[in-house]
Amino acid sequence: MRVAVSRDESGARLIDCGIHVLGGLDAGVALAEVCMSGLGHVSVTPGDPAVWPGPWITVRTDQPVAACMASQYAGWQIVGDRYFAMGSGPMRAMRGREKMLEALELHDSGDAAVGVLESGRLPTSAVCRQIAEQCSVDSENLTLLVAPTRSLAGTLQVVARSVETALHKMHELGFDLRTIVSGFGTAPLPPPSADDVAAIGRTNDSVLYGAETTLWLLGDDAELERIGPQIPSSASKDHGQPFAAIFDRYGRDFYKIDPHLFSPAVVNLFNLNSGRTYRFGTTSPDVLRRSFGP
Repeated sequence: MRVAVSRDESGARLIDCGIHVLGGLDAGVALAEVCMSGLGHVSVTPGDPAVWPGPWITVRTDQPVAACMASQYAGWQIVGDRYFAMGSGPMRAMRGREKMLEALELHDSGDAAVGVLESGRLPTSAVCRQIAEQCSVDSENLTLLVAPTRSLAGTLQVVARSVETALHKMHELGFDLRTIVSGFGTAPLPPPSADDVAAIGRTNDSVLYGAETTLWLLGDDAELERIGPQIPSSASKDHGQPFAAIFDRYGRDFYKIDPHLFSPAVVNLFNLNSGRTYRFGTTSPDVLRRSFGP
């Protein structure tokens, strides 16, 4: 997989998937599946050439809440020892300190912890000890996989969040995620970027303007008709420009961007109770071309 495995001074196992090594597609698929605690399947597939002619990343899961909300969502901002990373993976449920995890009653425990860090640097020993302590495990039983967004593996694992972004948006809208039983999503894999800022822009655009997510649920039609139009990224006032332009407009402050922007371009809802299907949103190939280039 072109990754490098090492032990740092704390005893933690570090798996470099794209910082000092090349990594690749296989490393990206493995990284994305680790993000989902092994409760989802990720693959590289053809997609809709009218939207984007390159490869697409598909993801499917029959445990969407556990895979996406308890694990894949990058809800742990890891700060310390002059280090910063966005943390995801099963270690989040072991830490269990996020409001969303508490609201959904998602928690885990065990003797070992595994996590994924989105960062351009390997964590220091002090950071590894901090993570292990918050997960209530010994540092020797901590495994961290690390990749920068601009790397091939890092880009792929971010794009594999088409289902996760839909669920997170629905949670923010007050929808009961426990009624969602399965999920499938697909999104275009962007071309490589020169730096992490450009990569963040392209990976966001992949989901915001190219991703299509399908959810099977046990729902109420009236509720789906009410909430459905609010789920896609097009429901946001910031929709319509490449993410890099939106980011610059807000002085590169993520917290100033409308949080309702972060969701797939298209969401399909299949109600297993009534047999009715719903489709909301639309892809934006023109925005993808502006973001990805010719």
